Amino acid sequence: MIFADPPYFLSNDGISCQNGQAVSVNKGEWDKSKGLAADMEFYEEWLRLCYALLKPNGTIWVCGTFHNIYTIGYLLRVIGYHLLNNITWEKPNPPPNLSCRFFTHSTETLIWAKKSKKAKHTFHYDAMKAMNHDKQMKCVWTIAPPPKVEKTFGKHPTQKPLALVERCILASSNIGDLIFDPFMGSGTTGVAALKHNRYFCGCETDLDFFELSERRIGSQ
Repeated sequence: MIFADPPYFLSNDGISCQNGQAVSVNKGEWDKSKGLAADMEFYEEWLRLCYALLKPNGTIWVCGTFHNIYTIGYLLRVIGYHLLNNITWEKPNPPPNLSCRFFTHSTETLIWAKKSKKAKHTFHYDAMKAMNHDKQMKCVWTIAPPPKVEKTFGKHPTQKPLALVERCILASSNIGDLIFDPFMGSGTTGVAALKHNRYFCGCETDLDFFELSERRIGSQ
C-alpha cells in the first residue's frame, strides 16, 4: 500500500489565519508551483513510479485539495489505476476565510485507487464498520488536525493527523504488509504503519524533515 501526500503547490505569497493572526501560506520552495504543465509533469512522474512499485492487488492513497486533486485523478486514470473512492476529510475548525468572497476551505480530498481493476484489493469492511458505531463507514471523515503531542519531535507545515493515516492503513492493508510513503514529511505514515504491525519505507528530500521523521519513527 502507498500513502502519498505530495506538494499541493500552494505557496503563492498569500495569507491565511492561524491563532487569530494573519500568517503567510508559504511553506517552502518545494511547495511553489512551476506552472501547470511542470506541475502536471511532476505528478505524472511519481505516480508512474508508484504504479510500477505496486503489486497487482496494491492500492494507493493520494491527498490533495481542489487545487491539485483533479489533475491527480485524471493522471491516475491515464496511467492505468482504477479509482475506488474519494474521501472527503472534513476539518472541524478550519482557518476563517479572510476575503469573505467565497466559502471557507474546510476539507481536503484523498483519492483511493488500485493498480489493477481485475485484482481483488484489500478492504477491511467490518473493521471500518466497527470504528463507526457498527454503521457503514461513509466517505466523509471528520478528523481534527494534528494535536500538539504529534508535533513533539518537530513541526511540518502540512502534517496530516495520525488518525487519518491510521484509518487508511487499517482499511486497506494487512498485518505484515509494506507501506510506502514517497513524501515522508514528518513521518506520520511510518508511525501509523509500525503502530499497527506493518513494515514501512519512506522517502524525503528535505534533510530537516528527514531527520524529524527519523526521530519520530525511531521513538516507536
